[in-house]
Amino acid sequence: MLLEISIVIFAYLLGSLSSAIIVCRIMGLPDPRTEGSKNPGATNVLRIGTKKAAAFTLVGDALKGVIPVVIARMLEMSPEVIAATATMAFIGHLYPVFFSFQGGKGVATALGVYLGISFPIGLLLAGTWLVVAKITKISSLSALIAAALTPIYIAIFLEAEIYIYMAIFLTALLIYRHKSNIKDLLSGSEDKITDKN
Repeated sequence: MLLEISIVIFAYLLGSLSSAIIVCRIMGLPDPRTEGSKNPGATNVLRIGTKKAAAFTLVGDALKGVIPVVIARMLEMSPEVIAATATMAFIGHLYPVFFSFQGGKGVATALGVYLGISFPIGLLLAGTWLVVAKITKISSLSALIAAALTPIYIAIFLEAEIYIYMAIFLTALLIYRHKSNIKDLLSGSEDKITDKN
């Protein structure tokens, strides 16, 4: 029980490390919370910085999800503990204890936890995002569509029902965090991925 609790706490603390803020500080870029869309995520780092900085941010945010989930799986923990670990890594990114609980929207970290749970599902989600992004050039719409399809993908490919419930919860949180983007999408004013602020 102590080990299980420890891995869940570790997942939250790791998730609370904001890759965007850390990368921008190291590379001498503006604080992503004060520039561009003001979201500490890879897309905003691309807008205010460079492709290299955005790539580092994307990988860092994804690894925050992958690492604790893979550790939980290697320790042969139950699907319930793995789902809790994944959820807390995601929540850590959204509400980071190290950055006044002001985090990102969770797209890359969600991808990371799903890659950790099931590599094929992670690839499906990445592929969905890429296809929609290629067509629309809108990151938020790509993320929302991929997130909405996640419970369906999991229901098809995974047996443990707890992962479906987890995916529904994470999708709901991700949609909530994108509420301003949804408003802009409906008004036709949402920024495209390549827009510079």
